[in-house]
Amino acid sequence: MRKIYLFFLSVCFSVNVNAQKEITLNPLSITSNRLLQKTTESGRSITVIEGSALGNTPNLSIDELLKYVPGLEIQSRGPMGAQSDIVLRGSTFQQTLVLLDGIKINDPITGHFNSYIPIAPYEIARIEILRGSAAAQYGAEAVGGVIHIISKTFSRQLEHIQNQAQLNIAVGAYKLLHANAGAAISKKNVQLCMGVLSNNSDGVPLRAGNGYAHNNTISLSSAITINKHWQLALRSSYDHRDFAAQNFYTPFVSDTATEKVSTLWNQLQVNNIGKKRNQEIALVNKITNDCYLYNAIASANENSANFTLLQYLNSSITKTQFQYSMGAQVSHKAILSNDRGNHQTNEAALFGTLYYNIYHWHIASSLRTNWDQSYGAILLPQLNAAYQKQHISYRAAFGRAFRNADFTERFNNYNKTLVRGGSIGNPDLSAETSWNFEIGATATVLPNVILNSTLFYRTQKDVIDWVSTNYADMPRKENLLSNGSYALAKNIQQVTTRGMEINLQYHKVLPKQLWDIQAGLSLLHSESNSPTPSFYIISHAKILAQSSIAYQYKSWQCSVQLLYKERNTLEAPAIQASISKDYFVANARLGFQISKHIGLYTQCNNVLDNIYSDLLGSQMPGRWISMGINSKF
Repeated sequence: MRKIYLFFLSVCFSVNVNAQKEITLNPLSITSNRLLQKTTESGRSITVIEGSALGNTPNLSIDELLKYVPGLEIQSRGPMGAQSDIVLRGSTFQQTLVLLDGIKINDPITGHFNSYIPIAPYEIARIEILRGSAAAQYGAEAVGGVIHIISKTFSRQLEHIQNQAQLNIAVGAYKLLHANAGAAISKKNVQLCMGVLSNNSDGVPLRAGNGYAHNNTISLSSAITINKHWQLALRSSYDHRDFAAQNFYTPFVSDTATEKVSTLWNQLQVNNIGKKRNQEIALVNKITNDCYLYNAIASANENSANFTLLQYLNSSITKTQFQYSMGAQVSHKAILSNDRGNHQTNEAALFGTLYYNIYHWHIASSLRTNWDQSYGAILLPQLNAAYQKQHISYRAAFGRAFRNADFTERFNNYNKTLVRGGSIGNPDLSAETSWNFEIGATATVLPNVILNSTLFYRTQKDVIDWVSTNYADMPRKENLLSNGSYALAKNIQQVTTRGMEINLQYHKVLPKQLWDIQAGLSLLHSESNSPTPSFYIISHAKILAQSSIAYQYKSWQCSVQLLYKERNTLEAPAIQASISKDYFVANARLGFQISKHIGLYTQCNNVLDNIYSDLLGSQMPGRWISMGINSKF
């Protein structure tokens, strides 16, 4: 049966759905080098998703949408945005960088919060997924790749649209109530945009209680054109997640946890546009509050983090043989916690990219000098090259990446009076470093069909992960029990990852019909020299195949998504939980447009009602049916 599933998925398709407009097979991307380029000229493997995709697929949150992007593994602990770890090319969940309009949103408390994206879907113009290292351009955590969310306001897309509004409401099993709404107003030199995403459900039955979720995001942004050279953009957003977190982090029977995470995001960007170059100053402040309650008799962990970043960019905007992008960054991170203690650190960086277009060659060389108060300075080079001729583009890239430990890895459970078991932070962790290599090709094999293939290799040093450790081997024992069960944050001396990706893309418009298709298959293998297996290094999929197909005929729209994953098995007998060798999930959605402004749809997630988990102890829901109405004005 497994081979049948795998064969079916590897020849089927996965979707970037937007049935309302034509989609290019070779879109423009800014993520690879901070310069606007065609994806085939970037020297990188990049997928671009239209922002409207969430409203056209059987998904209720941004992380669920990303789960079906080829080569991107989303390890979900719960549905509808409760919590998901983002994994690219076998990285740990801490090694994928998430950006919002070029600014890092990775959380200083823990990478488990990186999927809490502080923007409503209506505000998103597109999402760009870059596979492979990009630390020279963007800094720490860009090891496995980059998820870059680009908004309508900050990309000035609102300048080209009329006033509009949309509302999508759905109800379903387990008292599901979903709303995805937004509105945009464009008047003279001012554009306003607002979006709301709300997912609420009592959830499916768990070992103890229900897997409830109440996840809500609201964002408001504005773009102001002062004159032909000066532009201003602002955003303020609030994201709040309240969910059952039972066995999200531990395999203990006593774990009946709940968690509340709120994020306040404020962003300011000033642009000066000249004839040949653009200068940009961005200032961002992010405040995260986390309240984690292990069980009813425990005291809650209260964590509050503050992240502030100031960035300057100077880049050429004319399409010439030679282009450049350079900039500087300073940032400050701080945490106040009854569990981890009170800590702060500062970081600064200088970076730049030179881009050459010579005959059929497109070459970009980047260099970044990064300094961290806790870890010192590091030099990060990157070289990307693409050779394009007729219908095929060859590409290659290599670069160095790094990652610093977050506050949880350094200080988790460090400030408590007594810790009976769980994950213990280590303030003496070294920074991770890695070298990344890849070669690939993108070819137009048939009209409207593009095939993309990549081979990659990553060698890493001092990778940070949690390792089961005996009490006798713990570096600090003041608040530990001699018979406790602990996992210590450690540096794994050497980790290597190699793999292959194959993606297929198809888009076709016919009379009264539209097809929009992609396919993805990834094969991965990681090796570690640690004598004791660590948790997250071995948690990524060995075989990952995402696939679906979207079809529109007149007023009918149909979308089907499929996912197959094969990985290492794990067992937690105490809570009767396991990670199976593989699993298969299918989602489907059927919609009908009643009029120009009103449409109806029904969808079913996990159609086959399969039992599966991405992470040990966090069982995902079975079959989940919902129906809704969407409107656009």
